[in-house]
Amino acid sequence: MTMVTNETVNNWVREMAEMTKPDEVVWIDGSKEQLEEIRKVALKTGEMIALNEEKLPGCLYYRTNPKDVARDEKRTLICTRKEEDAGPTNHWMAPVEMYAKLRKLFDGSMKGRVMYAIPFSMGVVGTDFAKYGVELTDSIYVVLSMAIMTRVGQPIIDKLNAGADFTKCLHSKAQVNEKEKYIVHFPEDNTIWSINSAYGGNVLLGKKCLALRIGSFLGRKEGWMAEHMLILKIEAPNGEKHYVCGAFPSACGKTNLAMLTPPDYFKKLGYKIQTVGDDISWLRVGDDGRLYAVNPENGFFGVAPGTNEKSNPNALKTTRKNTIFTNVARNLDDNTVWWEKLDKNPPENGEDWLGNPWNGKTSTEKGAHPNSRFTAPAENCPTIADEFFTGEGVPIDAIVFGGRRAKAEPLVYQSKSWDHGVFVGSAMTSETTAAAKGQVGVVRHDPMAMIPFCGYNMSDYFQHWIDMGKKMTDPPKIFHVNWFRTDEKDEFIWPGFGDNLRVLLWMLARCKGEAEAVETPLGYEPRPEDIDTTDLDLDAEDLKKLLAIDKETWQDEIKGIEKFYSQFDKLPDEINEAFDALKKGVEAL
Repeated sequence: MTMVTNETVNNWVREMAEMTKPDEVVWIDGSKEQLEEIRKVALKTGEMIALNEEKLPGCLYYRTNPKDVARDEKRTLICTRKEEDAGPTNHWMAPVEMYAKLRKLFDGSMKGRVMYAIPFSMGVVGTDFAKYGVELTDSIYVVLSMAIMTRVGQPIIDKLNAGADFTKCLHSKAQVNEKEKYIVHFPEDNTIWSINSAYGGNVLLGKKCLALRIGSFLGRKEGWMAEHMLILKIEAPNGEKHYVCGAFPSACGKTNLAMLTPPDYFKKLGYKIQTVGDDISWLRVGDDGRLYAVNPENGFFGVAPGTNEKSNPNALKTTRKNTIFTNVARNLDDNTVWWEKLDKNPPENGEDWLGNPWNGKTSTEKGAHPNSRFTAPAENCPTIADEFFTGEGVPIDAIVFGGRRAKAEPLVYQSKSWDHGVFVGSAMTSETTAAAKGQVGVVRHDPMAMIPFCGYNMSDYFQHWIDMGKKMTDPPKIFHVNWFRTDEKDEFIWPGFGDNLRVLLWMLARCKGEAEAVETPLGYEPRPEDIDTTDLDLDAEDLKKLLAIDKETWQDEIKGIEKFYSQFDKLPDEINEAFDALKKGVEAL
């Protein structure tokens, strides 16, 4: 390994080591040999457990503190110099105060431990999209997970030595004290500090912290976008390739859609689906005036419960080797893993996510935590697209917004323009899930699925979307979907999963001007006959229910949007105009 010779990097590492006081500093070069040695240490200390080498080769089991199981948004801060630059949707403290508070917590936090220094890249090294970082951590879980989720190795060290900018990422699990847990972003310093957590979303600082919170701040400054979006490649029978980005709040089916398996009918027709990304997209305007997207990550950090052969067979196959499983149940008979809805055969001789003996046949307790995770290399995915590996970006035809709503939102509609689509995204709502701490099932406004991840004032973020639209001569069409509408018995009407392709194909036909639509107050909706329901147990009445817009429900929705918007001092004129048009349209229903 070539040593890091960049003095800016070395001086910062020295300063952080003086504060945290580790016994030694070990640089991570990403080599298999070094990572294997680190794995051995994790197994020896009991931090991780090796799983069945025949059934799950290279896979590890990891368990977090029971009070440290999800992203903690109340403990996540954006520390800009001016409070208004962080905006009303972020938690804020003045940087000077926050640094002082954190330095006391970090002081000596790594005593008796190793500080690992991980140079990493978000995006393919050397491409226009790539951003570099160095994460300092006292957690082997972080080292091994960053080696999956990001690109780690000599090429990044070479970039740093050539003077590349880098994000300064400091993490210490310290005592995993939930009362002193902080995940703090200093966007103007390109710095992230995280302490007293050992859960992935709080400590893998290349992920939501750099790729979205710092990334969105950099994107606004540099003229690009960092978004909480999957990237899907759809190849038609005639060989035409189309690319779709989709923004959904965590645990709302984003990974399932990214790895969609076409229904047999469409497979026979010759449709192919490939995955470019499942969670984060970085987008830039190309020379041709189109919007191009890359997935800056190198792995998948997916929710385990609910992942099965029906919902997402490709995700399941992705986890079969070199994967870290967190807070799932363990089958002690064959040393494999299990989680709710994996199959109908839970282990009788098992161990739950807390480490307690667990009989899945008789226990009333869940074996896996609802937000238990798998961290798996993207290269494992059977549907991974070649474009993922180039990092050059794919041209986006459509952007899809969506959430989990039982009653309000119809199955699908198209925005009337880019600016109207920004309004649709800004008014997005979803019923909360277990991916973040707090009450489950509450309707929450989550614009573009970015409310937990926007690194600056959200009203400025909306304006950035409007401004980006002006840079494009051929922008993607924008749509909104809701796979989760329920009937009178509270059962899902739409089958979801692979059948979502039927809705995506209507969208792509709209992008090409080849499909009909009906104008509604929300946007352009398909007629029931415009969705191909071949081989589907769904009649025209069901589709009418899925596409219906209820006046009274939407009058309530409008009140919710007004309340959400009221926290902002200003909003783009384009959003206000679209909102006024929605109010008039709903009243006219």
